This record gives sequence, structure tokens and C-alpha cells, in this order.
Amino acid sequence: MKPLIFQTDFGLQDGAVCAMYGVAYSVCHDLTVHDLTHDIRPYDIWEASYRLTQTVNYWEEGTVFVSVVDPGVGSTRRSIVAKTAAGQYIVTPDNGTLTHIKRHVGLVAARSIDESVNRLPNSGESYTFHGRDIYAYTGARLAAGVITFEEVGPEVEVDSVIELPTTPAQRTADGGVTGTIDVLDVRFGSLWTNIPNTLFKELGLQFGEKAEILVENDTRTLYRNILTYAKSFADVYVGEPLIYINSLDCLAVAINQGSFAKAYNIGTGNSWHITVRKFKGYL
Repeated sequence: MKPLIFQTDFGLQDGAVCAMYGVAYSVCHDLTVHDLTHDIRPYDIWEASYRLTQTVNYWEEGTVFVSVVDPGVGSTRRSIVAKTAAGQYIVTPDNGTLTHIKRHVGLVAARSIDESVNRLPNSGESYTFHGRDIYAYTGARLAAGVITFEEVGPEVEVDSVIELPTTPAQRTADGGVTGTIDVLDVRFGSLWTNIPNTLFKELGLQFGEKAEILVENDTRTLYRNILTYAKSFADVYVGEPLIYINSLDCLAVAINQGSFAKAYNIGTGNSWHITVRKFKGYL
């Protein structure tokens, strides 16, 4: 018996998530079911991918994640279960949801769900709620030990698992570092980048020193300023912007007790770029 964890873009304003819980407990009433989040922005596969990589490694081997952000529901896209390098399982549409897991955690195996076996009984006429009828049902059976990973369905090549386009962080010709704004720290509006601390350290900044920041998307520049590199939010005044290393050991940008994303209308994804340089001028 292993934990079962749900992630969706369904929200909690109707009965969709509750129905998934009901399916899980109908498989085995002794299951422990948890929520990663149900507040993924509708259809935002990129965010779903990132939230998984933010979470998966903190759960024990054998834990089963069910992630349903599925704008292609009812189409020919595959339904799969993937096994991570650390031994967790992720049940999801094969639509890019596994991008960050595949790149940063690693996948060692994947199987296509055999819906003739792993589908909620008496649900065969419905093609719009695979989260309940296929993913929750298959995930619960796997977590409860009713089926093994091999009994999910036929094996598929890990290399064939779909990935969204990504742009790796890198050094710039003028000595800075550049990357993408992958996701927001949602409640607080901080920008979480894909620039790892190991790369950022190559700038040689010490806590309290200043950095030049440039934020742009594919069409225009949204923000340019000089910010303090801080250990924590308390190192700057309320309302002051800062850069810091977040809980995933990557560079982040914030406003102390404010939302950086709202203040400057900044979004996330592969088209949002940030460049950081050590400030060498005088204030």
C-alpha cells in the first residue's frame, strides 16, 4: 500500500476532485489519498510539469502521482504511467506533463495504460473525464497493489515520452547568466527561474551585493533594475525587490511582502527570459 497523490486543474468548486477520491476509495478503502494541488491554471501543462518536479522527490519510493491537466482529453494522445529514477510512479496524459521530471529527475520506464483492463467499470461511454475513469482508477489500483507496474499495459520507450520545449540556463557572452522564468511562487508572486545556484555562483556575488536584472518575453522588455542579492526577505526593506536562492536551489526574484509578478505583469514559461549580471557600477 503506497500513497496516492492527485494533481489537476479542476479546482474545488464542483465535484470533479471528489469523484476521483470516490473512485480511489472504491478500489481500496485503506488507501491514503493526498492533494498536490488542484489550482493549476486551466490547460497549463507547463505548470503541471513544474509542480511535479517540485514535489516528487520528497515522497517515498512507490508513491503514485496522478496528474490530470488534459486539454486533449478524448483525442489520440496516450495515457501512460511513468516510473521515475527514484521509483515513484506518475499517471498522466502523455502531453508534456513529464517534461521537467524527465529532464531533471529522470524516467527509467513507461507503460501505456491498457484501458480494456484499467478503466473504471461502466464508464465506457464517457470520453471527457479520463481523470476519474482512467487515471484515478489506474493510480488507485497501482497504489493499492491490485496491479503491478507491468500490468498497467504495454511498455513504451522512455525517449518517446513527449516533452515541451525548454531553454537551458547558460552564461552570456558579457559574463552574465540567462534562463527562463519557469513558474511563480503562486501565493506570493515571486519569479522562480531555471537558473541553478551552481551556475549563478559563477557570477561571484556575495550576500548584500547588487545585480543587474533584465526580464523580457519574446516581444518586449518588462523589467530592468539593480537588485540586492539577499539571503532571505528580511534582508531588505518591505516593498523592496531582491534576488535570492529558492527552495529548489535556483535563482528567484521577489518583492518583500509584495507580488513581483503582479507589480510588473510578468508571466511564466519558455518565452519568458531573465538575465542576471553582477553590478559593477556605483550607487
